Amino acid sequence: MLKKTSLALGGAALFLAWNGLLLLFLWSRPGGVPGPQSPESPENSRLLPAQLLQLAQDAEAELRLQRELLLQIQRFSRSQHHQKTPKPPQIPSTTEADLPVIPVLVLACDRSSVRRCLDKLLRYRPSARRFPVIVSQDCGHAETARVIASYGAAVAHIRQPDLSDIAVPPEHRKFQGYYKISRHYRWALGQVFRTFRYRAAIVVEDDLEVAPDFFEYFQAVLPLLQRDPSLWCVSAWNDNGKEGLVDAAHAELLYRTDFFPGLGWLLLAELWDELEPKWPPAFWDDWMRQPEQRRGRSCVRPEVSRTMTFGRKGVSHGQFFDQYLKFIKLNDRFVPFTQMDLSYLKKDEYERFFLQQVYSAPEVKLEELQKDAGRDSGPVRLQYRGRDSFKALAKALGLMDDLKSGVPRAGYRGIVSFVCRGRRVFLAPPSDWTGYDPSWS
Repeated sequence: MLKKTSLALGGAALFLAWNGLLLLFLWSRPGGVPGPQSPESPENSRLLPAQLLQLAQDAEAELRLQRELLLQIQRFSRSQHHQKTPKPPQIPSTTEADLPVIPVLVLACDRSSVRRCLDKLLRYRPSARRFPVIVSQDCGHAETARVIASYGAAVAHIRQPDLSDIAVPPEHRKFQGYYKISRHYRWALGQVFRTFRYRAAIVVEDDLEVAPDFFEYFQAVLPLLQRDPSLWCVSAWNDNGKEGLVDAAHAELLYRTDFFPGLGWLLLAELWDELEPKWPPAFWDDWMRQPEQRRGRSCVRPEVSRTMTFGRKGVSHGQFFDQYLKFIKLNDRFVPFTQMDLSYLKKDEYERFFLQQVYSAPEVKLEELQKDAGRDSGPVRLQYRGRDSFKALAKALGLMDDLKSGVPRAGYRGIVSFVCRGRRVFLAPPSDWTGYDPSWS
């Protein structure tokens, strides 16, 4: 650009200098140019028209030459600019159209309190296009249907067509509700992945309330789920997420877990392709926790839950609700997960730093941990050596002590991470752990 300016200024200077020389030449020619004081002799009068004509022709010729010279300078300047000034790189901007569409499937039945769930989903979702809400209703409950319909086009309302009772073994007669739930899940997920042809979906139930960064969390972890075959779900839930057991000041912390948490979870269409043909008639969530389905894969779960349940009444008759579920802390601040590097959750990298952190922590006894607040101390490790040992320690610390196919809730390689009186604690098996024992269930 600087060179172009210099050339243009040089051309202008040449133009002015040439005109100055031309004027001096014309004034110095014999006879000159008659001015107001020139003597008006008859000879001068005869020569004047011819001189003026010649002068005009000379001036016109010189001006043509100068114009061509300036055009050449301009063309040269432009060619130099195009050759030596590279265009700035075009950085593609991410628009909403480039981001994935992840529908939220809400499983509903006969709770008109589904309004509480839908209100929070619609309040916090950043885009209706990217996060369409699909409410699948079972049970045919009229009041619940009216509540869902009141949202108009903000949600899509689909209805499970088969409301009939299911033939169950006599000993499972009291579990009829679990059979209907499993049937509903199969139908609703089929609609999402087969009829609507989405490639991923977030599943919630009608008694869940979501956190402000619920959508941000799932949007950020989706690419990791798509790329890492050792993961099969992303969950918003921490089974041991009670107020005193989590570090609420570090709500950005995420973990891998071998336990399928559910309660607000993301899956891919490829996983549904795998699960649909063998979907169970009942108790689908415990079925998901069996080794045959999990196949050594893990889920991502947060330190602080991004969902909480308010549904005490249901087919489980409030199992665990009064003791655990109603105390789960719901995250209340927005964490910009999409701006964070989550590559530490990849299997090899995660195991390298997580196992080193766990087994380099000093081992303590339960009595020492309960005696010392340790608010400013580093992490410690409590070691268990069997099923009964685990259950006794978990119960004493307020953790959920049940196991599914030998896997503790929120556990990874048998390790459960939590906070006790302000200190990070790892409830862990010996470092030579070789795998889960399904007989521990």
